[in-house]
Amino acid sequence: MTLPQLVSKYAFFLFGALLFAAALERPAAAAATLTFNPTILRFGEVVVGQSESLPVTVTNASTTSFGISAISASATDYSVSYATLPLALAPGQSFVVTVTFHPTVSGSDIGSIVFNGNALLTVRGSGMSTKSLVPNPPSVSFGNVQTGSTTKLFVTLTNAKNGTITVNSDAVTGTGFAVEGLSLPLSLTPGQSFTFTISFSPQAAGSFSGSFQGLNAKNYSNVSIPLNGTGTASGQLSVSPSSMSFGNVNVGTTASQSGSLTAAGASVTVTSDGSSSSEFSLSGISLPMTVAAGQTVPYTVAFTPQSSGTATATLAFATNTSTVSESVTGSGMSVVQHSVSLSWQPSTSQVTGYNVYRSGAAAGPFARINPALNAGTAYVDGTVAASQTYYYVTTAVNSSGQESTYSNQVQVAVP
Repeated sequence: MTLPQLVSKYAFFLFGALLFAAALERPAAAAATLTFNPTILRFGEVVVGQSESLPVTVTNASTTSFGISAISASATDYSVSYATLPLALAPGQSFVVTVTFHPTVSGSDIGSIVFNGNALLTVRGSGMSTKSLVPNPPSVSFGNVQTGSTTKLFVTLTNAKNGTITVNSDAVTGTGFAVEGLSLPLSLTPGQSFTFTISFSPQAAGSFSGSFQGLNAKNYSNVSIPLNGTGTASGQLSVSPSSMSFGNVNVGTTASQSGSLTAAGASVTVTSDGSSSSEFSLSGISLPMTVAAGQTVPYTVAFTPQSSGTATATLAFATNTSTVSESVTGSGMSVVQHSVSLSWQPSTSQVTGYNVYRSGAAAGPFARINPALNAGTAYVDGTVAASQTYYYVTTAVNSSGQESTYSNQVQVAVP
């Protein structure tokens, strides 16, 4: 027996044990490093010969960089598309892997998505000759939706089998997608349909994908609908002018000015408008109204002061993402009421009453201003305007209706 030979065998055994232990540790380390959303991909029923795709977000949950050199599917009916490899994920960094299930035979098909040789993500699906629960549409695409806005689309589920199908719960993946109007559990008899809404509300610009899944009592998917949409930058609404002054306006009268709304970057939908004071009102806009990018839409602001003094208000135009405002001001002026008091000597003849005539010119023509025969020798004309000059004459009328000639003329200047 030679010691060098014994030491060599012991070292080889120890080195092999370490390699075996390291091999056992690698899947656990990778599993602890990478997280998946969703944690399991459930495709539900897919017709043989057709395919459905679902996204999964892969995140490096560790505090150090993690390298991915290979991604594959363990089952032949599944395929994977992903970013170019190798890929180094920084701590907290994510990327999206799209898994496609394309069954070639009927029956349950369970597999895994393999990262760096480690099976980390379970995938489930069933190949079917026909689907039990048929969605319409089979996939939902929202197209471009402005950030801060919401688009809703209808989806109909129809039972295509002979027995009753029950959706006990649902699962929605992907940022910004939500389900409305689906009361669970939902049981559909053969041929029965149910329609609900899926909404997309992007909070950031970019492409988003996800899925809706209806799950049975065993938490297996009996319907899966891929979802996708793109968040686009919101348009910006501006108001011109930013402030508006009406100056002095007589109480009870109305003055009007024009303003305009302009959209920049993308179209903007104006959902409501309003004024903080009843003395200022908006017109010329029919709501809701969409202003295309680069388009300018006019509107009218009216100021009707109800009392004397300064009046201010804020005009607000609300969009689906923000509110723009405009300040307005004006002064109500009390209207000075002028009048002319007239009096004359009584006629020496027997008369029934008198008529009063007025003209804007010294030579006439004169027009009678008293609505009925005036019995006395005084009259107040309350229909005069400021800064005007008027000329007055009177006549006397007897019991037979005969009217005298004009009296002497009186000139009155109204301040």
